[in-house]
Amino acid sequence: MQDNPLLDLSGLPRFDAVRPEHVGPAIDTLLAQAEAAVNAASVVSPPTWDSFAIPLEDATERLWRAWGQVSHLQAVVNTAELRQAYNDALPKVTRFGSALGQNLALFAQYRALADSPEYAGYDAARRKGVDNALRDFRLGGAELDAAAKVRFSAVQEELAALAAKFAQNVLDATDAFALHVADESRLSGLPAEVVAAARAAAEKDGDAPDGSRGWKLTLQMPCYLPVQAYAEDRALREALYRGNGVRASESGPAELDNSGLIDRILALRAELAALLGFASYADYSLATKMAQSPAEVLDFLRDLAARALPFARRDRAELDAFARDELGLDGLQPWDLGYAGEKLKQARYSYSGQEVKRYFTEPKVLAGLFGVIESLYRVTVKPDEAPVWHPDVRFYRVEDAGGRLLGQFYLDLYAREGKRGGAWMDDCRNRRVTANGTQTPLVYLVCNFGKGMDGKPATFSHDEVTTLFHEMGHGLHQLLTAVGELPVAGINGVEWDAVELPSQFMENFCWEWERVRAMTAHVDTGEPLPRALFEKMLAARNFQSGMFTVRQLEFALFDMELHSRFDPDQDSVMRLLERVRDEVAVNRAPAWHRFPHQFSHIFAGGYGAGYYSYKWAEVLSADAYAAFEEAPDRLAETGARFLREILSRGGSRSALENFTAFRGRAPSLDALLRHNGMVAEA
Repeated sequence: MQDNPLLDLSGLPRFDAVRPEHVGPAIDTLLAQAEAAVNAASVVSPPTWDSFAIPLEDATERLWRAWGQVSHLQAVVNTAELRQAYNDALPKVTRFGSALGQNLALFAQYRALADSPEYAGYDAARRKGVDNALRDFRLGGAELDAAAKVRFSAVQEELAALAAKFAQNVLDATDAFALHVADESRLSGLPAEVVAAARAAAEKDGDAPDGSRGWKLTLQMPCYLPVQAYAEDRALREALYRGNGVRASESGPAELDNSGLIDRILALRAELAALLGFASYADYSLATKMAQSPAEVLDFLRDLAARALPFARRDRAELDAFARDELGLDGLQPWDLGYAGEKLKQARYSYSGQEVKRYFTEPKVLAGLFGVIESLYRVTVKPDEAPVWHPDVRFYRVEDAGGRLLGQFYLDLYAREGKRGGAWMDDCRNRRVTANGTQTPLVYLVCNFGKGMDGKPATFSHDEVTTLFHEMGHGLHQLLTAVGELPVAGINGVEWDAVELPSQFMENFCWEWERVRAMTAHVDTGEPLPRALFEKMLAARNFQSGMFTVRQLEFALFDMELHSRFDPDQDSVMRLLERVRDEVAVNRAPAWHRFPHQFSHIFAGGYGAGYYSYKWAEVLSADAYAAFEEAPDRLAETGARFLREILSRGGSRSALENFTAFRGRAPSLDALLRHNGMVAEA
């Protein structure tokens, strides 16, 4: 116990020392300390910030920081032992969180604090923290009667377990798939590094089922996406598409089937909302978001769909005609879309994504990313040292112009077995100002890109570069906060549908010529991206943007309808999805495809009744970037204003206030439509 690294919160986490056997004892210890602090805070009289709020925050922050490390590790280096330790501790942590949110004594203390003379002297951030706490107590069931509280807690505990199981099933189903190819000719069209990685994967596994070494194809994105885009073998594309499309469903092992989990999650969410008096889980979810009602969200999505569908239908008609006339493909199948789309892009713009990828080498991309940050916000990103969970992980520090440490971040770029798919940012430690000084932010930036082979650096597609910039935008929201109150520092307290603003905003800088040139060096020659090739990329920027937009709207409409108006006694999840597709889809998935079973965003990732946030925040981010377009000669001035009014504010005031302070007006849809090329030609 003395050397349990999860109990050492004095400095940087000791990720290299954490073992599964540390989890249970550490969490039990911290839970006991937190519960003791809750009991003490409940009887402080009169409650003041120093006597009540700070001791309570001290103890609970220690618990959440340690638990955050455990949650992070099981997402990036998942093992059977770590998963078991996580699953064993999860109910205890969830029960504590539920009890905390329902604690009437603490609720009363916060109300007394809000009614005290001291409250008037608080700064805006501290007042917002108190106000949010009162709101969250109500949403946490503090005002329920005793029986309802017990049930509310049980529902939250079960939902947490189901979400964890959902994500674990998707991970296991993804890792379980392997397609062994013995005939190299079947790999025709694939990039050389994908073929090399497939060979290395096969050699690592040993003999394939048929006794050959060959090549091993997987559903990891650095393999799956190139197969869909470049493989000449149609049957090969179909095999991986099918494997990907039925993951964690009834088509695989029963123990990995998410069907029952989806039904149970939806039922429990509806019950939780009803316990609090909300008409639906969507209404409950929107209580902490910018949008005021499910109807407002659905109207927004359908308005955008009406504008995007003509462009999406045009995109699909062009693809059908090209595939028929140039590729000899009648009746495009879903596993043909990426391949035909890539061929059409090459034909129309005379370049391929794979050609561009050769220029985006990892060292140059990172240097370019850090250069953007430095030019916008007058801060410096420097390599740093810390214990890490995998040898591939890097660590950096961010300093202001005077050399003062603002924050630090981990960068985990590559896909591997045992690592959750996708890309994300999460906070390890948030900014907090105490009597002992300022605690600086510490964040994780995680991606799933391919690793360099044969001594060469990794190369990234332009989409992957954009993803990296996106996650760094989230990271900057944490790292550059100037708020000293933990509940509203960084992304804490920010409305969920505004959280994507800083991340989507950063993506725009991946399309500026000087920025792009600075972050490219061909993997073989070292030459920067030619201007002519960039112009082709720029011309193709909105290639199939209509189809992409309606695909995102399909997901968002499905999510909001599912959580606002879905009746499981009269309907099924798949039937609802098909109706949404009837409304907005131009590319239909086959009837056997089980997209909901892999939709971790809404069933395991916090986006339930919130997936629309991507498009909602895209309106904000496009309009924010337009301010930079309008004043190209005042980059530093505009960047300083964006930092001052949005990034540094965190959740200390509403997202709409932040945006209006930066832009001088309410947000407009115009910039989003223009950036996506969805503006009617004169």
